[in-house]
Amino acid sequence: MIDLQWFAAEDEGKTEEASEQKLSKARKEGRVAKSQELNGTVVFLFVVAVLILLAPWFYKKICEMMIFYFNNVTAQKIDDARFYYIFLRNLLPIVLPLSLAGILAGVIINLVQNRGFIFTTKTIEPKFSKIVPKFGEYFKKTLFSMMGLFNIAKSLLKVAIIVAVAVLLIRLDLAKTLGFLKAGGIDLALRSVSGMVAQLLVVSAVILIVIGVFDYVMQRREFKEQMKMTKQEVKEEFKESEGDPEVKGRLESAQKEMLSQNMPKAVRESDVVITNPTHYAVSLQWKQEQQDAPMITAKGTDNTAQTMKKIAAENNVPIIENRPLARGLYADTEVGDIIPTSYLRAIAAVYAQVGFMNKERNKKST
Repeated sequence: MIDLQWFAAEDEGKTEEASEQKLSKARKEGRVAKSQELNGTVVFLFVVAVLILLAPWFYKKICEMMIFYFNNVTAQKIDDARFYYIFLRNLLPIVLPLSLAGILAGVIINLVQNRGFIFTTKTIEPKFSKIVPKFGEYFKKTLFSMMGLFNIAKSLLKVAIIVAVAVLLIRLDLAKTLGFLKAGGIDLALRSVSGMVAQLLVVSAVILIVIGVFDYVMQRREFKEQMKMTKQEVKEEFKESEGDPEVKGRLESAQKEMLSQNMPKAVRESDVVITNPTHYAVSLQWKQEQQDAPMITAKGTDNTAQTMKKIAAENNVPIIENRPLARGLYADTEVGDIIPTSYLRAIAAVYAQVGFMNKERNKKST
């Protein structure tokens, strides 16, 4: 009795779309959405195209080879080296174009499906689990799954369509070919058969391309399903990403970019603006409960520096003129950076001056 659970989804509970991190990791391991059916079909199509284009030349080479053998088979020893040389000289020009067409087609379609070049040894690493046969798992995947049933149906459909096309073409051209043979036109009969074979190959290639494209769509859909994640996997990946230096770096860059884009707001909320006084301006803010030292919230030169000074003046933000400090902070820091330790003493003096200025302002207001 067949267990209907074999037809159930393997990835129950995987409801979340795959993250970029998981897809990137899978790609590095050589796991991408790919249709081997489409690969084989494109290779077949290229080989058929070359075969049809060069058919007259191939026919000439084969005839030359056959004529030589029939003329010399009784005159010389069959193991004469000349026989091998003539065979290779006529066979290689036929085999090489077809082989090169197949190789070229294979490279192109793999690059297209992989969306670029992928090099990995992960898929060929020896694993004990690959050596030990797992018949239950094999039958489950090949026979008792949606993809397994799809592959079986696809194979049967290909065979049925190609056989039907072959029978139809033979029935259409058989009478004409037999007529050529009866009339003694062997060459015409061969041309008729060659044309019929060419038609069959072209029609088969077109049918296989259609099936291959459909198979690629199905394989891509299946790959996306396999790559789905559970909610727990998403949480764990997020935790791991938080500790990843590369991810942290990207987050910090994004924060700095956001701060630089919000310059007016940053200046309004800053504790002080240090100026050159005309060419450089740097604003600082110190959230003592969150930071060990002040942070650069905005910086600019020339027109931007003048804009920062104007915003600061309009919002009662202290403006301190300190040429070497303004130049140094502008050159050595970026928006979002905490003040380097080498500047702490100078910044402490600035904040002391700001405190004195605030006290004087408060006295005047009272």
